Amino acid sequence: MVNYKKAMEAYIEKEIVVLKKLDLDELNLAMVAITDAFHRDAKIYTMGNGGSAATASHMVCDFNKGVSSVVGKKFRLQCLNDNVPSVMAIANDMSYDEVFSYQLQGVLEPGDLLVAISGSGNSKNIIKAVEYAKTIGCKVVGITGYSGGILMQMADYKMHVAVDDMQIVEDIHMIFDHMMMRVFCDNLKNKIRG
Repeated sequence: MVNYKKAMEAYIEKEIVVLKKLDLDELNLAMVAITDAFHRDAKIYTMGNGGSAATASHMVCDFNKGVSSVVGKKFRLQCLNDNVPSVMAIANDMSYDEVFSYQLQGVLEPGDLLVAISGSGNSKNIIKAVEYAKTIGCKVVGITGYSGGILMQMADYKMHVAVDDMQIVEDIHMIFDHMMMRVFCDNLKNKIRG
């Protein structure tokens, strides 16, 4: 029988080391920006590619249903990669680089918040959407890994995982989602319900 225990232990230990190095001050600023958008009834748009798309979609579920049902007030999240026909039409008729920025044109407002998720921080379609958001004065939360790439440089708020390992980056991005969900549930319910 193959024994994977040592490999599993090594993976878990690497993840623990990365978790302990997270910049909690930066994470806190991003979380404050998200709750500020919530209190102002601003729209929050999420987006990502591949595993980051799954995280962006999962975040919408956790906030719009999970947190909202606990605190008694609705978050207004929308995931730009959830409408597959729209994404495919834009990619086919225009360019895959436009799939997010095109959806934001004419609907994103300066008080809204854009949550951009990219492990590398260099996905062209993410960067184009961030560039568009910046032209109208919209704030951006960048959720990144590796060195952070262009997204980390452009983001107003940073949720960064400093490791060159996509699986651990994506694991911790999901931890960010669940951590925010738990913290917001615990801290917002008393403020909303009084």
